[in-house]
Amino acid sequence: MANNFDAKIIEWLRSGGLGFMPSDTIYGLSCRALDEKAVERLHMLKKRDLDKPFIVLISDISQLNGLNVDPAQAGPIKDYWPGKISLEFSAPKAPNWLHRGTNKFAIRLPDNPDLRVLIQQAGPIISTSANIQGARPASSVAEAWRYFGEELDFYVDAGEIKTEPSTIVKIRDGKLVVAREGAVKLKRLSFMLKCE
Repeated sequence: MANNFDAKIIEWLRSGGLGFMPSDTIYGLSCRALDEKAVERLHMLKKRDLDKPFIVLISDISQLNGLNVDPAQAGPIKDYWPGKISLEFSAPKAPNWLHRGTNKFAIRLPDNPDLRVLIQQAGPIISTSANIQGARPASSVAEAWRYFGEELDFYVDAGEIKTEPSTIVKIRDGKLVVAREGAVKLKRLSFMLKCE
């Protein structure tokens, strides 16, 4: 994917902006994860259940420290990162607006070098499907505009993107368990685990 992220996007994110932008999977709505007002605004905009955490994207494992998440938890998955797999972390010390009282939320190290550079400069970001909760995710700027219009601060146009969201996995008894199948299929994940 070509680099669709310019310095203005980083400025918008740093100043509390919300935007529509490509991730390493589908388009997403994004803001800085450590900006409480921006995250709450995103919940309201999506009409999302307030007790449902978002996925957070990081640029490298070291950013887990800034989220008050123990990097050691990434052990079972770090060989598959960067990749289209989001891992649910236990995060009781993370800000409440991230774990929403559940003491856990999913994190991904995306398989998109340009996006990782942006996150390195802007800080960890939320990435959630571009839709009102329950509606079909937007696959283009035109679709996203119909949902949100001027309520978003910026739109990044990478053409039409029709793919699958990330696969979400959890660690249970030291093993990875698929919570949501997505871009990485269960059969493929099982194969990777057998190869460890």
